[in-house]
Amino acid sequence: MQAVSRRLGHQNLIPCRSISSLKSLYPLHDDHYGAHHPRFASNIATKGIGHLVRKGTGGRSSVSGIISAVFGATGFLGRYLVQRLAKMGSQVLVPFRGSEDSHRHLKLMGDLGQIVPMKYNPMDENSIKAVMAKANVVINLIGREYETRNYSFEEVNHFMAEKLAVIAKEHGGIMRFVQVSCLGASPSSPSRMLKAKAAAEEAILRDLPEATIMRPAGMIGTEDRILNTWAHFVKNYGFLPLIGDGSTKIQPVYVVDVASAIIAALKDDGTSMGKVYELGGPDVFSVHQLAEIMFDKIREWPHYVKVPFPIAKGIAMPREIFLNKVPFPLPTPAIFNLDQINALTQDTVVSPDALTFNDLGIVPHKLKGYPIEFLIQYRKGGPNYGSTVSEKVSPDAYP
Repeated sequence: MQAVSRRLGHQNLIPCRSISSLKSLYPLHDDHYGAHHPRFASNIATKGIGHLVRKGTGGRSSVSGIISAVFGATGFLGRYLVQRLAKMGSQVLVPFRGSEDSHRHLKLMGDLGQIVPMKYNPMDENSIKAVMAKANVVINLIGREYETRNYSFEEVNHFMAEKLAVIAKEHGGIMRFVQVSCLGASPSSPSRMLKAKAAAEEAILRDLPEATIMRPAGMIGTEDRILNTWAHFVKNYGFLPLIGDGSTKIQPVYVVDVASAIIAALKDDGTSMGKVYELGGPDVFSVHQLAEIMFDKIREWPHYVKVPFPIAKGIAMPREIFLNKVPFPLPTPAIFNLDQINALTQDTVVSPDALTFNDLGIVPHKLKGYPIEFLIQYRKGGPNYGSTVSEKVSPDAYP
């Protein structure tokens, strides 16, 4: 038996004649499956020049050809935009300046190696250049609606955006630059933040005339700073302050629609380059009407305290006075934010002749139903607490 086994094993080591004949017809070189074979060639652009070769069906494991540097990706809009980019097979460079935990929720949104966190310093141009080195798309989401001891409105909303545009121009391989501004940005706005955003738009279009400007209205979503702030205040104090008389017109937009608009601009044939889009929701509300929707969703009886503009500014003024005069950071302003109070003195709606969602082929969601479903977390007795539609209908109404 052992002799038979040795004989069979010896026969298995002898090359098959059919394989030998194939090798003679189709000779295989030693480096056929080496590093130079196209199968194993790197698909990373060396200097960000041009799109990569698109591969796959368009899912997360595909290659869309986009290597995007998303500045401000750890913010509210950033998580939705990164998810959309990764979903189409793009590589996303995520610059961050905080702790290692600030970006970890983004790494789960893409396939292995798609989401690349990169630590940087906004004041250091070399660190910004290191982020852009491999990119062919730059998206700037950096913005702040209040000042801190270290960063003013102008530094965050204007100078940083201008710096990114200048570096992107020097790069030479950036094919698309998208700047996310704010609806209502104007040099004549009473809000310093909106003035800074308008100055940033002017500087970017001067350095990069082919840049795309997005002006979203106040964004609504799970982590927003509008309905969440209101609902949290109501749960703590039992009422909601209405700045002015609540008659200011606003046009809030669902954050997912804003992310979709940016993706649509990146996907087009260049028609969105050099244009400004105003992204507002399908409905215009007064501040009071939007507050009514919030109260209805959290199932609380509406209680308001109308605060005239002069009094609201007086309440918010001390923080602005002592911001740089005390040796410790001051609390983040919520409802009584002086700059936002100044912005509420004017209506903020989409201009009649502006480019909108329709020009990008997008139909925005209405702000009822799913877009504000997150507010059920503020119901004091749980998601099913409070009166429902069936309880409001009288039994006599049934046939």
